Amino acid sequence: MLLGIQIHEIVGIGLFLLYAVSVASLVLVLLLENRNPLKTIPWVIVLIFLPGVGLIFYFFFGQDNRRQRIISAKTYKRIIRPLGANRIMHDTDACSVQLQFQPLANLLKRNGRCVMLYGSEIEYFTNGADKFKAFLDDIASARHHIHVQYYIFNDDEIGETVRRALIAKAREGVIVRVLYDDVGCWNVKKQFFNEMRDAGIEVFAFLRVVFPVFSGKVNYRNHRKIVVIDGKTGYIGGMNIADRYVTGSSLGFWRDTHFRISGKGVYGLQSAFLIDWYAASRRFIKGKVYYPKLPVYEDNIMQIAVSGPTDRWRTLLQAVSFCIANAKKYIYIQTPYFLPTEGLNQMLQMVAMGGVDVRLMLPKQCDTRLVNMATHSFIDDMLKAGVKVYFYTAGFLHSKLFLTDDELACIGSANFDFRSFEHNFEVNAFVYHAPFALRMKEMFMNDLEKCEHVVRTEWRKRPLLTRLSESFMRLFSPLL
Repeated sequence: MLLGIQIHEIVGIGLFLLYAVSVASLVLVLLLENRNPLKTIPWVIVLIFLPGVGLIFYFFFGQDNRRQRIISAKTYKRIIRPLGANRIMHDTDACSVQLQFQPLANLLKRNGRCVMLYGSEIEYFTNGADKFKAFLDDIASARHHIHVQYYIFNDDEIGETVRRALIAKAREGVIVRVLYDDVGCWNVKKQFFNEMRDAGIEVFAFLRVVFPVFSGKVNYRNHRKIVVIDGKTGYIGGMNIADRYVTGSSLGFWRDTHFRISGKGVYGLQSAFLIDWYAASRRFIKGKVYYPKLPVYEDNIMQIAVSGPTDRWRTLLQAVSFCIANAKKYIYIQTPYFLPTEGLNQMLQMVAMGGVDVRLMLPKQCDTRLVNMATHSFIDDMLKAGVKVYFYTAGFLHSKLFLTDDELACIGSANFDFRSFEHNFEVNAFVYHAPFALRMKEMFMNDLEKCEHVVRTEWRKRPLLTRLSESFMRLFSPLL
């Protein structure tokens, strides 16, 4: 009996020492990676105070893939090479942005290889019914290829409608390629996509999570929403393929923004899709048919910027930071999740205190409770600095929009949070065009009529326990 107890104690001590060494090793790895301290500290807390669970969480969500490449530099250049061709850039004389934004355009070209594309037509949708009607009409008119990429492609009513439309075109001989995020579509039955494959559609999942080989990549998801039809028409924005964008949910109407692009801006969407397509399928797609000669529709310039955790630079984070720091008149932001990096947090407060009109629109009700709690922890300091904060009350605000100075609009898939700027693969369009920016400003103002203006004196009256819980969740904002 005594010997058995001793063995039991020795095993217990051995397991404890093994765990302690594992935690100490991971903490050392975190320190050697030279991560942002604001991201390192939460992981240290999780590892130390959640024995066992902390290790599992780190294994799935904590590994830094920034130094890894999902596509070689050589292949990347081959895919984007058509964007530099003279036949695409023959309007180079028109590709000159306002003096205020020239450094931004240069920044995007250098760190994201974002070509300036001239003369696109942009139509916007603020509800899923209108967006999916136009989308399905464009699918029906396709003649050569349809490229579809979504974070979520649900097997619900709207998902089935889109799937049937794609299958019908594949049977007509149109090339159809579908790319979906493996985690975003975890609850979708395999049969849903297999039936597409059986109909001749090429379908791949992005960064498949197969335990344990790719489990470390579960935290790095492809949040992009891209559609390209015949290289002439494209879609970008915040809507996934799901019923809630049409019929709403328990939160009510889903207010989102999506964009239909005609013209050369589609070239940027095409190259972004083909890069992700190669990363997922290892199939290299090329040919002039994917970049057809297109007319000039409007006097605007667009840069399609992609950003992801394996990039050398945080392209969208740098670009948005530049826009905030250089704003002269106003900054208007719509986002469902507001978890800014410390740099963005300080810059927004700084420019607001300097007299720039900063307005932040958030949903009053959020679909993620913990994220909503962490978001609320940032509001008091924003109000104190003079930022105007509004809660959208006519449903759930899922729109992603960044406007500044009646000249620039940033539209796409990225939220204003750590996850979009640091962990996700995102795509946004920077549009340099006063008329378009003013249209987006008008849309923002219309949404303001459905908002509650947050007053600091009232905000401060919230229960102490509520404020403490929000502040606690803020510690984990880099992980949410």
